[in-house]
Amino acid sequence: MTASKELDQKVVWITGASSGLGKALAVECANRGAQVILSARRLEELEKVRAELVEPNKHLSVVLDVTDESQVQNAYEIVLKEKGKIDWLINNAGLSQRALITDTTMETERKIMEIDYFSQVNLTKTVLPTFLTQKTGRIVFVSSVAGLLGTQYRATYSAAKGAIHMWANSLRAEVANEGVNVSVIFPGFVKTNVSFNALNGAGQPQQHQDDAIENGLEANEFAKIAVNTLVKGQEYIVIGGQKEVLGTWISRLSPSTLYKMIRKTKVK
Repeated sequence: MTASKELDQKVVWITGASSGLGKALAVECANRGAQVILSARRLEELEKVRAELVEPNKHLSVVLDVTDESQVQNAYEIVLKEKGKIDWLINNAGLSQRALITDTTMETERKIMEIDYFSQVNLTKTVLPTFLTQKTGRIVFVSSVAGLLGTQYRATYSAAKGAIHMWANSLRAEVANEGVNVSVIFPGFVKTNVSFNALNGAGQPQQHQDDAIENGLEANEFAKIAVNTLVKGQEYIVIGGQKEVLGTWISRLSPSTLYKMIRKTKVK
C-alpha cells in the first residue's frame, strides 16, 4: 500500500485543528487518504484549513469548544451522522503556560487543567462507546515532553499533560481486549503559535514567541513522524530535538540527574 493511501477510508477526528499541530496533522492525514473531521472554535479558520486539504469536499468542519459538554455531544452526533464511524480520535486541543507558580492564580490553574485534561477526558468518554461497538479504532492524546519532565514556568501545563498521559495509560489497560488502541504523543519544541497563546499567571496570552519554539521542529515534520508512528501502532511517541529526547531518557534512567539539569536550565 502506498504511503499516500495508508489511511484510505479512515475517518480521523482532530481537535484544535485550525492551526499549529492540529492543522499539520490534518494535512498529513488527508494526504494519506483519510476523511478528516476538523474541530476548533472558529468555523472560518477551520474552513480555511479544509480548503487546503487534498479533496476538500471529503472532509468536514465541525465547530467545537472542547470545554462545553453540550457542544461535545452535539459535535459527536454530527460526526456519526455524516461519517457513520470514527477510526482515529486525535485529542490535540490544548493551552500552554508561561508563568511561575507564585504568579499563577487559581483561576488560571483551573483553566489550563480544564482544557488540557478534563476536556480531553470528556470528549474521549463521549466517543468511547463508538470505538467499543466497532471493536476497532485508535484514540490519540497529544501530551508534551513537559508532561514527562516538568520545568519552570510550566507547572500547571506539565501537570495537565502528565495527568492525561496517566489517564491514557489506564484507558489503554481497560480497553486492551476490546480492539481499541491508545497512543500518547509527547512533542518537544515545535514551531507553532503555542507560545503566543500560552497563559501568563493572570490567565492572559503572553503574545510573543519563545526562542526555543522558534528554533524547534517544523510542524509538518512533526506531523509526518507522528502519523508514521501511529500507522505502525506505536503507543508511546516522543517527537522533538535531541535535548528533549535525551531528557525523556534521563527521566527514566536517573530522575535525580534530570532534576539537577532542570534546575540549571534557563527556560521560559
